[in-house]
Amino acid sequence: MLSAPPTIPFLDLQAITAEVAGELHAATRRVIDGGWFVLGPELEAFEAAWAAHCGARHCVGVGSGLDALVLALWAAGIGSGDEVIVPAHTFVATWLAVTRAGGTPVGADVDPATGLLDPAAVAAAVTPRTRAILPVHLYGQAADVDALRSIADRHALVLVDDAAQAHGATYRGRPVGALADATAWSFYPGKNLGALGDGGAVTTDDPALAERLRMLRNYGSREKYVHELAGTNSRLDELQAAVLSVKLAHLAEHNLRRRALAERYRERLAPLGLPLADAGRGTHAWHLFVVRHPERDALQAHLAARGIQTLVHYPIPPHRQAAFDEPAGRFPHAEALAAEVLSLPIGPHLTPADADVVCDAIEAFS
Repeated sequence: MLSAPPTIPFLDLQAITAEVAGELHAATRRVIDGGWFVLGPELEAFEAAWAAHCGARHCVGVGSGLDALVLALWAAGIGSGDEVIVPAHTFVATWLAVTRAGGTPVGADVDPATGLLDPAAVAAAVTPRTRAILPVHLYGQAADVDALRSIADRHALVLVDDAAQAHGATYRGRPVGALADATAWSFYPGKNLGALGDGGAVTTDDPALAERLRMLRNYGSREKYVHELAGTNSRLDELQAAVLSVKLAHLAEHNLRRRALAERYRERLAPLGLPLADAGRGTHAWHLFVVRHPERDALQAHLAARGIQTLVHYPIPPHRQAAFDEPAGRFPHAEALAAEVLSLPIGPHLTPADADVVCDAIEAFS
């Protein structure tokens, strides 16, 4: 027997799609009627629009967020024997990208108040083999890019940032997307800017790096049957590019709705000391609204019993996954977060009234 749908879903993807359904149908029909499905005008148009939105000179669309990370590292010259410093609290893709590129992920602990990569921990993790730093703009809030850039410049390191959760975020007045040597994006359907399937992109101000990215995503080629690099096949297709162009026009409004929901949560839950604090360095995209609670699992069960859907981002740190299998206790802040974080419902089609229902239930538990 199927369980009843939640009264308050974590994210209502059907409502997001329904709001722009007419525009999506028109865009996909345009692609179908045009008969050009890979590396065509829809991709070029979206790449130009997303680069402009991010304040970057170049955007290169690729097949997924993971591919965006891998190709950004490849294009920056990361390979065998190179160490890349990554946060110990993130989705495993951040670590997997380093291994896919041939490098070695080196974990660094995070700020317990935000979950973001701690620059002091990064500085302590640098070795003679370090070639890059890979911060994550976690939950939609920007990492401390200036502090990380200072470390990178001091040690002649590449700075590549993972912005899979930060569509529309800013850092000290600058949009995320042109703050590092390269920025990797995911357009997975649940993102603030989501496709109707997988998709990704890399933004950069470096024309040489952008050209390498374009070759790497297309079998290492810029001229058919001439392969200058050992590339791969990872291209954002025309249908997804057309979909993303439609949804980009609504991103600012949808982010405003997320912000209204987040503000209500913060107003109600701050006295309980539950929300992970906003670092206050810029505009938060509120991809996720995350709280900490010492009885996280019990709280999640309590909310589920009241029809409130929540998720955990992330229950097992990357270094404790079997894929990496590093000892426990190395990154105490990340491990504590994994045991206590809970993501509350958020999205452009939930309301402050929905947030009040969630907060009432949390207060009843607390």
